[in-house]
Amino acid sequence: MKHIRSHLVFNKSQRNGIFLLVLIIIVLQLLYFFGNFVKPTTSYQSDNPELVLFQKKLDSIKLAKQAGDTLRIFPFNPNFITDYRGYTLGMTVEEIDRLHAFRAEDKWVNSAADFQKVTGISDSLLKNIEPYFRFPDWVTQNRPQVTNRTASINASPSQKQDLNAASVEDLVAVRGIGETLASRIVNYRNRIGGFVDDLQLKDIYGLNFETRNEVLKNFTVKNAPQVELLNINTASVLELSNIPYIDYELAREIVNYRLLNDNISSFEELAKIKEFPSEKIDRIALYLTLK
Repeated sequence: MKHIRSHLVFNKSQRNGIFLLVLIIIVLQLLYFFGNFVKPTTSYQSDNPELVLFQKKLDSIKLAKQAGDTLRIFPFNPNFITDYRGYTLGMTVEEIDRLHAFRAEDKWVNSAADFQKVTGISDSLLKNIEPYFRFPDWVTQNRPQVTNRTASINASPSQKQDLNAASVEDLVAVRGIGETLASRIVNYRNRIGGFVDDLQLKDIYGLNFETRNEVLKNFTVKNAPQVELLNINTASVLELSNIPYIDYELAREIVNYRLLNDNISSFEELAKIKEFPSEKIDRIALYLTLK
């Protein structure tokens, strides 16, 4: 015990040294917890150009946050407002639906007053978004639309041309169809062996809903190629892979799913298959049968 006690007995100078050391530790801890070591952003200096660039980006973000978030609106044709665009502009669901119902009748909004009359939006909202409306030249120049394109004519079923016989020149006559888009239609038609149904126009890249409707006003599939429907529950992998929308890997997945689930009972069931293009089920069904 005496030996241990000897290690715990200090003289006056040793006690003062220990006290001073403890005091220094406490001061350093206080500085660590309460000190501010962050330099102002404006005084940040570095020789590293990447750090300087990063700091400038941070400063820009802070300034943008201080100024507040604002939605930037680009000029647009109000006839083609989507649900999302209408929502971001401040329109209600009912107002957007009124516009879509009006356009579904193949009618067009040609002025801000027409837009308010159709949608029923408030004067304050119209005042905010009207400066961004952009109408075609023939509207802004206040003269009737003059065009020799087939979009101005809604042909009867008997008057419509066969989509499988239409040339690039025929398709270019449709409003919204240029040579590039017309060539895509013809090339795709040739690649799949001819259109089986008008629905297959959905597969043309760049052909939006409005332009597709313009095409179908004067063209339709009259002479469809003879297609032997494949029974999806008995067809082999190679047979399924010959369908325009199904490659070999997807055909194998279909057959595996069929074997594991004791046949396929509906086309909608195909959407359960991994990486199956469910948005194309209506076109794939043109080549298949369940019996």
